[in-house]
Amino acid sequence: MTGTFDRYLVNKLQDHHEAKAHLELAISEYEKDGDTAAFMLMLRFIVEAQGGIPKLSKRAHLNRQNLYKVLTGKTPPRFDTMISIIKGLGYHLVPQNIDETTQFIQHG
Repeated sequence: MTGTFDRYLVNKLQDHHEAKAHLELAISEYEKDGDTAAFMLMLRFIVEAQGGIPKLSKRAHLNRQNLYKVLTGKTPPRFDTMISIIKGLGYHLVPQNIDETTQFIQHG
């Protein structure tokens, strides 16, 4: 990761509360627009901030090369892999009721 802003963001995401807030926002935005690349970019920043791919691969019990391919968009992420990544970062997905004013957007 290069650039001043990237380094700033990675430093900020070392705080688990900041990382959680950014992860929640990334998931929320993904639900709206289905932009996998944007979601994976934020996930990469969080992974970098939390010790990088080698550390995550051990915690998530995932192959380092496959994890790299998923996080860089070279391989489409499977649901079980995403759950392992999120759990490896110390979080989990929690189902929540959808506000009745929320519109469902179909991704195609």
